[in-house]
Amino acid sequence: MEKVILSGNEAVAQGAFQAGVGLGIGYPGTPSTEIIEVLEKMKGPECAWSINEKVALEQAYGACVSGLRCIVTMKHVGVNVAADPLFTFAYMGVNGGLVIVTADDPGMHSSQNEQDNRWYALHAKVPMLEPSDSQECIDFTASAFELSERYDVPVFLRMVTRVCHSRSVVEIDPEQKYLRQLRDYERNVPKFVTLPAHARARRVILEENLNKLTKDQAAKGINRMEITNTDIGIITAGASYNYVKEAFGDRYSVLKLGLVYPIDQETVYEFARQVKKIYVVEELDPYLEFNIRALGVECEGKKYISPFYELNPQIVAASLSRAGFEPLEELDPAAEEPAANVPVRPPILCAGCPHRSFFYLAKREKVTVVGDIGCYTLGAAPPLDGIDVSACMGGGYAIALGLSLNPPEGKKIFGVVGDSTFYHSGITGAIDSIFNKRNFVPVVLDNRITAMTGHQQNPGTGQTLSGEETFMQEPERIFKAVGYDRVMEVNAYDLKKLRDAIREAKETEERVAIVIKSPCRLLKGVEKGAVPEIDREACQKCKACLRLGCPAISLGGEGYPVIDTLSCTGCGVCKQVCKHDAIRVKEQEVDS
Repeated sequence: MEKVILSGNEAVAQGAFQAGVGLGIGYPGTPSTEIIEVLEKMKGPECAWSINEKVALEQAYGACVSGLRCIVTMKHVGVNVAADPLFTFAYMGVNGGLVIVTADDPGMHSSQNEQDNRWYALHAKVPMLEPSDSQECIDFTASAFELSERYDVPVFLRMVTRVCHSRSVVEIDPEQKYLRQLRDYERNVPKFVTLPAHARARRVILEENLNKLTKDQAAKGINRMEITNTDIGIITAGASYNYVKEAFGDRYSVLKLGLVYPIDQETVYEFARQVKKIYVVEELDPYLEFNIRALGVECEGKKYISPFYELNPQIVAASLSRAGFEPLEELDPAAEEPAANVPVRPPILCAGCPHRSFFYLAKREKVTVVGDIGCYTLGAAPPLDGIDVSACMGGGYAIALGLSLNPPEGKKIFGVVGDSTFYHSGITGAIDSIFNKRNFVPVVLDNRITAMTGHQQNPGTGQTLSGEETFMQEPERIFKAVGYDRVMEVNAYDLKKLRDAIREAKETEERVAIVIKSPCRLLKGVEKGAVPEIDREACQKCKACLRLGCPAISLGGEGYPVIDTLSCTGCGVCKQVCKHDAIRVKEQEVDS
């Protein structure tokens, strides 16, 4: 065995590889994205990005019915998209093992909410394992496949941002070869066809299997009891276990639950017999506290620990100090984090981003815009201030349909999605608009990639995850196929044509859609344009160029704008905005 350092996501991929997974599939979403990317590079398993989380889970389930072991990955809100088949798959059971990674995001580092997906395990009746470090990510992934097959049920692996992206030491066999695990397929209509009569029988079988799972010695071994103090015990799981150990060391007894659903009652009762007082430390909701109290075991948790945001050792120490806990000497619970002496830097669209033009013009044309989830969500930030409503994937169209029933000032509503989101869940809203005759303009900001999560392929890029050429979807063809009279395709950097398209879409009685195209400026192979400079003699200091919110333009000395030649991509938008012809490309010197 060899010791190496892996992130949690890399470790999950390693665990799936070691378990002989046949299919790794998902939809990119921070903090889960790297799992499929790393697994694909390991060569052996079939790996793919799917169009959305529901389709990814359904594909994985079909592959597991065929006998393959499958892992499907998504961020926490992606489970909402996949929830429809999830609840039914739990009843149906599996053939090959099926592991579902839900990557939760306490603190909302890159998410629109911080829902606690442990409740999904409880309500869907899907066992859930929760690792706390990279070694456990490997071990728990392998255990999840074993438990899935042994007890005929999909299994959740719950990750959180801190575990996904933190790195720690693991042991692996560098010589290990890929060996795909495969079970024989047997046709079984009562199991795999969920008619009500079949489902009623499978419901009972599911409960019996869950009961057996909690008594399984391998499942019990996923939990760990550390008795060091008979007065006080802490029950915790996942990343919170690390915070407890960093804050208190071995001063208090700890029950670390690796299997957070179903909870092993016998282990909880045994722990309760060995300590006098129990506290629960967990991020977000009082999930463990609720379920432990339901077992008749007295405990306290959210009385001291905040239900908001991500925890850390300092927060845990400070919170439990109110209950009389004594942290390690080097950790002062009263200490405050030093204020960073730097200006606030909220995320903004990159220099030369092709999304900027639309939001700049939409505000000036007084267009009501419903946004979506992606890089373009940043179009809501000042100075662009180009989005009125934004909530979820596909909502850029569907929410706009509802808003169009009572539009502000009676004007058309514009709905905006990116190209990946269009394929994910935008198409249905576009079709609904035609079907219900909504006064709405669908816009696709097509930058030819799934950008925010790190440049993953999607149906419009013409390549699969592995780089193979595939059929390239085009939003224009899809819009026309579902009933739009006309599709206006515009270059993102041509402000005049884009403004004309927006104005025409506002006034026309036709059913029109707009596709704004230009590749992400960070994509490999996308060449920069010529970098312009400010002519101070022509500049009137009107600051119109600064209203683009481009990070390559700032206010310099004497009130003149300055263009940073290192970050500027030469998109030319600022040159078009300037009314005084003060932004010019420096003429190239010609060799004599």
